[in-house]
Amino acid sequence: MKTRKKELRKLILSRKAKYSAAILKELSEEILLSVEEHPVFQQAQIILLYYSMKDEVYTHSFIEKWSQSKQIILPVVVGEELELRVYTHKEELKTGAYGILEPTGILFTDYTSIDLAIIPGVGFDTEGRRLGRGKGYYDRLLPQLTAVKWGICFPFQVIEEIPTEEFDICMDKVITGKSESSI
Repeated sequence: MKTRKKELRKLILSRKAKYSAAILKELSEEILLSVEEHPVFQQAQIILLYYSMKDEVYTHSFIEKWSQSKQIILPVVVGEELELRVYTHKEELKTGAYGILEPTGILFTDYTSIDLAIIPGVGFDTEGRRLGRGKGYYDRLLPQLTAVKWGICFPFQVIEEIPTEEFDICMDKVITGKSESSI
């Protein structure tokens, strides 16, 4: 299974290489527009998001925009775990593990109060199965969340089937912009 996941990561990386940063940013805007138009997002008050890396759906502006009216929670890599912190503004971000900008705000531990978790992935399938980067951070975090879980990705990151293990948590929905996979 590890070999198959590694092959899928390479396949998706090769697909992504065909797109310029400008096109990926444009696709990101379309994906996030689909997110913000959804009633679940509109009603959610506490949202777990991620501060995107350069090859993920670009969330920086989206976080800044919605942090004015919703409580945004972002993950911070601490050892082998993801710790959640409250996002206040971009000036309080610092470079953490893997070069990811991470919040330095208040520790957030009330996981049951999170209304919506928007999760990145290297790939997803139409059943909501997620392929991560292989470190298991979200595999350890997701079982602790009772929130609605959405995966967001570029359309070319959706593949027919992702092999899963017993600890893998499926997304309730995968949003890719105009086309989305409702699970």
